[in-house]
Amino acid sequence: MVPSDLPALAQTLLARLGVPAATTGARLVISPVDGAVLGAVDNTPPEALDALIGRAQAAFLAWRAVPAPERGALVRLLGEELRRHKDDLGQLVSLESGKILSEGLGEVQEMIDICDFAVGLSRQLHGLTIASERPGHTLRETWHPLGVVGIITAFNFPVAVWAWNAALALVCGNALIWKPSERTPLTALASAALLARASVTWAATTGRPVPTDLSSVVIGDARLGQALADDRRVPLVSATGSTRMGKALAPRVAARLGRSLLELGGNNAAIVAPSADLDLAVRAITFAAVGTCGQRCTSLRRLIIHHSVRPALMARLRTVYERLRIGSPLVDGTLVGPLIGADAYQAFEQALEQARAEGGVVWGGGRVTVPGCEGGFYPRPALVEMPGQTAMMREETFAPILYAVGYDTLDEAIALQNDVPQGLASALFTTDLREAETFLSAEGSDCGIANINIGPSGAEIGGAFGGEKDTGGGRESGSDAWKAYMRRATNTVNYSHALPLAQGVRFDLQD
Repeated sequence: MVPSDLPALAQTLLARLGVPAATTGARLVISPVDGAVLGAVDNTPPEALDALIGRAQAAFLAWRAVPAPERGALVRLLGEELRRHKDDLGQLVSLESGKILSEGLGEVQEMIDICDFAVGLSRQLHGLTIASERPGHTLRETWHPLGVVGIITAFNFPVAVWAWNAALALVCGNALIWKPSERTPLTALASAALLARASVTWAATTGRPVPTDLSSVVIGDARLGQALADDRRVPLVSATGSTRMGKALAPRVAARLGRSLLELGGNNAAIVAPSADLDLAVRAITFAAVGTCGQRCTSLRRLIIHHSVRPALMARLRTVYERLRIGSPLVDGTLVGPLIGADAYQAFEQALEQARAEGGVVWGGGRVTVPGCEGGFYPRPALVEMPGQTAMMREETFAPILYAVGYDTLDEAIALQNDVPQGLASALFTTDLREAETFLSAEGSDCGIANINIGPSGAEIGGAFGGEKDTGGGRESGSDAWKAYMRRATNTVNYSHALPLAQGVRFDLQD
């Protein structure tokens, strides 16, 4: 049963999460579930950002002096707040972004997981000890806090991607300024409120306050992101969004020789080999293609199927697609919710029209009317059999469209997979060890994520997340992604009485 008053539900959730009533600002927040106005928030004036960055810089100077394990304690407390409020924040994610409730809850779990990871990391921010070529010398590297980190996030993962960045940046000793998507400011304010609660507890435990403006949220349009990109006091801008956005932002950061960490578009493929377990492949392909209504950067968009199994697999996928439960994301059992808005639905329809023009045969497509949610844009996920990898397939449409083509040899399939501008995620379904290892080798997938017998979406936080080419080259979340939020120093210590020079250089001074 769809709740009858989504705005009232949103305000109730916000109150429980510690956010004052968000009803009087200039920016309306529209729910993709039914088109209702969930609330209204104040925009951050662009001219206010200069002073805010200055306060964040002051907060950084204080926070960097706090021992890293104590910084980790703040992130641990944030994780505890998220555990306590998982249901409320997960519901708010679903209301504001349109993803099904289990995915909204899963996104909050991802925040909890990265907090756990970062707490352990706070005791492991270590460098190397390196053998020196000079007697009586030691050579080592150390890692230090970087400064103010600008975080720009997208609507489809409105809070998890912030947490990937925030948890690591905080334990690394940095301050944060977060610009969420204009479509999803409520979940950002809620996450900020939970961090504020954690900060109160940290202050009570340690006997000293968290620096003022250690973490801030700014709400507004692209001008705020541009200001973060242009300001030398923000040494790192971590931006998640479209390739178009990244190409506009990165040169601005580079112009002042700053760093940018980019997580941009994906146009992900899965190859299905003759030996594939088709039962497993059908489940994995369907989730990867229609989960989050196809609005993940890791969504499966291209299916490259060996000709020997193509008819059987496509028939099974058509049967599964016909049975997909499309409806309100707040109703238990729904598998496909709405697109984020009318513009996304228009792009969905235009892509299908272009695919038909390029020789594609389309199953599905069109808008589904969901009772009680008539203001939402609910698409019927589409399967499109293509004659080959056409121009349309080389573009990313943020919608549940899965293009399918055939192949003869694994080399041909890998070449098709890699022949797109993006390089985020990829998968191969096979039970042949040689095929699997070839796919994961230097001659295989050119993506930052390469999987075997699992789809391209649904990454865990333990591994570094990101991709190559038009995906931007950034890495967030696990592994050694923390190094992006720190600066490296190489240290040489001479504990002898002599001064030998490196590389055997002689520089003898006359007495």
